[in-house]
Formats: sequence, structure tokens, C-alpha cells
Amino acid sequence: MLTVGLTGGLASGKTFIASCFQEFGAHVIHADKLGHETLARNGEAYEEVIAAFGGGILHEDGSINRTTLGATVFDNPEQLEKLNNIIHPHVFRRQEAFFAQVAEVAPQGIAVVEAAIMIEIGSYKRYDRIVLAVCPLETQIERFIKRDDATREQALARIEHQMPLEEKRRYADEIIDTTGSFDETRELARAVYVKLGTEARSSASS
Repeated sequence: MLTVGLTGGLASGKTFIASCFQEFGAHVIHADKLGHETLARNGEAYEEVIAAFGGGILHEDGSINRTTLGATVFDNPEQLEKLNNIIHPHVFRRQEAFFAQVAEVAPQGIAVVEAAIMIEIGSYKRYDRIVLAVCPLETQIERFIKRDDATREQALARIEHQMPLEEKRRYADEIIDTTGSFDETRELARAVYVKLGTEARSSASS
């Protein structure tokens, strides 16, 4: 089995590439979804996060208001680090369980984790290969504005909190440019998937 970290920047196309990989036969999970699950009322991080950030982050029904929590940590590195230190160990344990499951059912398969900040936090080292989705800055901004009904200022604020895509290129084993159409990007993703599949089969037989 080959473990793959799929990353990129804001609206760079990584989620679309993840869907392509899944369509081609890869086993895919999304780190954001795992993080949200840990914050659910029955999640591993629920009590810890409330203890760290207080009851002001809760909805009336007792669930964590992720928007409020996000606003609390967005422009505060110390608070963000505190939150990450609570959530990430639980997310990584869920990822390891996912890898173990894939290894059992598909020893020659590809296990993909899609995550935005794996390079920033150093977790990219956990994977056999890193795939990076890239596109021009203006394309990121336009996509985010359209997707989230946001402003240009909001897009730039989000992007400024991420490592530039050009810098992330240094960490990538494979780079997929998503600037073109969905069909063009799908074919680029297919070529990378075929290469990863060859590596997965080779590692399983060695």
C-alpha cells in the first residue's frame, strides 16, 4: 500500500483531485472531515476544546460552533496552536486506523489523505508521497469568491495565513496544475494516479 498526502492552498483544486483519485480507485479521506468529527459532541476533542476555549464557543444545543471557534483562532497563532495540539493527535490516530484498514483490504492500493496544512505543520512526513494541487493566485481568489460568496479581501486574508503554493512545490513529489478545465485536470490527475499505482504495486511486492 502507498500512503499519499494530497495538499494545496485555498481553492487550489485539491478536493477535486481527491474526487478524481477516488473515482480511479484510491481510498480517500479528508482531514477536515476527521477534524469536524473529533469536535462533535461524542468526539474525542469535544471536552478538551471546551475546557480550553470556554462555553462561548457553543451553540445553544451544546454543540461546538465551528465558525465561532475558527474566528477565535484565525488571527491568533497561540490560540491556533493550542487548538491544533488538541485536535491533530486525534485526527492522526483516525488516519492511522484508516491506513490499517486499507492495508488489510487493498495491500496494493493507494490511501489518500486530503489536507490543507500538512506541510505547514510537518505532518507531510507521515506519507510515502506528497501530491500538490496548484493554480495561479488570481484563480484561487476567483474560485473562493464564487464558492463561498466571499470578498476579495476575505480570500486574500485566508491565503496570507497559508504557505505560498510556490514554496509548497519544494515538498511535493507530484504537482497537478488545476488551472484548466475539469476534464483537463482529471486527465492530469489520472496520469499521476497511474504512476502512484505502479509504486503501490511495486512496494507491495518487494
